[in-house]
Amino acid sequence: MKKYILVTINLIIITVWLVSCNSSNSTDKEVMSTEANANIVEVSTAQFINSKMELGTLSKQNFNQSIKTNGFIDVPPANKASVSAVMGGFIKKSNLLVGNNVKKGQLLVTIENPDFIEIQQQYLELFEQLNFLESEYNRQKTLFEEQISSKKNFLKATSDFKSAKAAYTGLEQKLLLMNIDPSNVKLGNISSVIPVFAPISGSITKVNTSVGKFMSASDVLLEIVDDEHKHLELVVFEKDVLNVKEGQVIYFQTPENSLKKYKAEVHLIGKSIDEQNRTVRVHGHLENEHEPFIVGMFVEAEIITNSIQKDALPLNAVLEEESNFYVLVLKDKNDDFYKFEKKAVSIGQKTEDWIEILDSENILSDNQILINGAFIPLE
Repeated sequence: MKKYILVTINLIIITVWLVSCNSSNSTDKEVMSTEANANIVEVSTAQFINSKMELGTLSKQNFNQSIKTNGFIDVPPANKASVSAVMGGFIKKSNLLVGNNVKKGQLLVTIENPDFIEIQQQYLELFEQLNFLESEYNRQKTLFEEQISSKKNFLKATSDFKSAKAAYTGLEQKLLLMNIDPSNVKLGNISSVIPVFAPISGSITKVNTSVGKFMSASDVLLEIVDDEHKHLELVVFEKDVLNVKEGQVIYFQTPENSLKKYKAEVHLIGKSIDEQNRTVRVHGHLENEHEPFIVGMFVEAEIITNSIQKDALPLNAVLEEESNFYVLVLKDKNDDFYKFEKKAVSIGQKTEDWIEILDSENILSDNQILINGAFIPLE
């Protein structure tokens, strides 16, 4: 009896082992079958509709030939001002900060220097002497014409008068440059302080002063930029510059907002090459000057030099796997399912919406391709 039970158990174990082996072989066959059909994808009609899939074919799309370059946002030279004083001195008043807006003629800073007093004194003294010297000149002229006085006396009076007048005129112009009203000096109003006014309207971009600091005539006190007319200043290499023409479209972006592209147009092309780096400056007008760009902001740009039509598919129609690219080509369909074949393709240029398909052997020509909803994971 025990022997029978043992034999029975052994038979059961053997049977289970045989079934397990058969099952394993079956699985292997199924895996091999799946791998053999890995390029065939079936989608039910319900899945096709629910996933909003769409069929399409290769179409002709414009692809741009371009020159990639970089540069910065700038303004015309007339819209930038480096403010200096005519004469050096100590800063007495300076209330402006970077970012403050100023109007042309607005007071920026005041400068104090004892030398200003001396200039005004010299001007006032010459003003007082000029009346006497002019009278003496006229008197000697009359005496000389009547042959009463010698020519020597007349020439000396003439020289004294004209020299004093020249010095007087020069000091008067110097006072005007120092923003001192000569008429006030003639009234005896002498000041050791001179004002410095804004030469243009705009925003303060640099402040190099502080109260009590001595600034020489060559020092820049402040810098002002009027950004009402911003433009692009691009740098193009010598090898590319002959392909750049006025009127060509420029697309550019800033590192701060690399997802958004802005548009400009080539307006001027430099006529000389920078000998140091063999580049040429290209000036571009912005499509919208009121974008919130900051003068000096770095940009990456693309100058469109030509446009060619090529076979293309929407970006969503192409799948990238390990540096290879694939599309799903319709092989068969009926009321219940769509059958697609996964085909490898070669690609060319890309735009924001399209990708060039290099289909030299016309493998995809006239075939329907899944262009929307391709490669959506199906449960």
